[in-house]
Amino acid sequence: MFENINEDRGQVGIGTLIVFIAMVLVAAIAAGVLVNTAGFLQATAEDAGQQSVNKVTNRVDVVNAHGLVNKTGEERTVDQIFLTVRLAAGSGSVSLEDTTVKYLSETTARTLTYNDTNDANDQGDATNLTTGENFTAGVLEDADGSFEVLNEQSDRAEIIINTSTVEGSTATGTATGQTVKLDITSRNGGTTQVILTMPQQLAGKDNNDPIAL
Repeated sequence: MFENINEDRGQVGIGTLIVFIAMVLVAAIAAGVLVNTAGFLQATAEDAGQQSVNKVTNRVDVVNAHGLVNKTGEERTVDQIFLTVRLAAGSGSVSLEDTTVKYLSETTARTLTYNDTNDANDQGDATNLTTGENFTAGVLEDADGSFEVLNEQSDRAEIIINTSTVEGSTATGTATGQTVKLDITSRNGGTTQVILTMPQQLAGKDNNDPIAL
């Protein structure tokens, strides 16, 4: 008696080998593309995350603000604004030279850039600003002598804006009750917003008298 035996047979030959090698190569190429794409996406995500962190943390805090009174006849305005600033909590170094201030009032909108009007002693003087496109600054506390760069929490600087030049050649400053919004933006994009309202109590004030804002 004969018994039929069915056996599975593997296909062999050069054609089969070529197909197998081709499949391995395609899989390897696909894996390489996926790995490269994943690495690129990871690097991009890390860069975007770091930039986002910088925009949130690398900025200044405004400690206090005051102005100087300008008396022209019987008219009294605030013609200089002084902002005492320090590094925000967790912030890296912030360079005042690379910082911009967006100035927005009821009549004027300008972006101001830094201009050191007195390099000899690193003290700013807004009265020397002849253009309405700049702000200046003065050092208050600076542990390591790098005034233009705030790099310690103990560092203090004073941003000074001459509103009479910013508002225009015919202006004597910002009038009583007028609101000024300032956006202080570091090089990394971190922004601090300050809204100041010029005080009503200017009557009786003399020229260059300080007044809280």
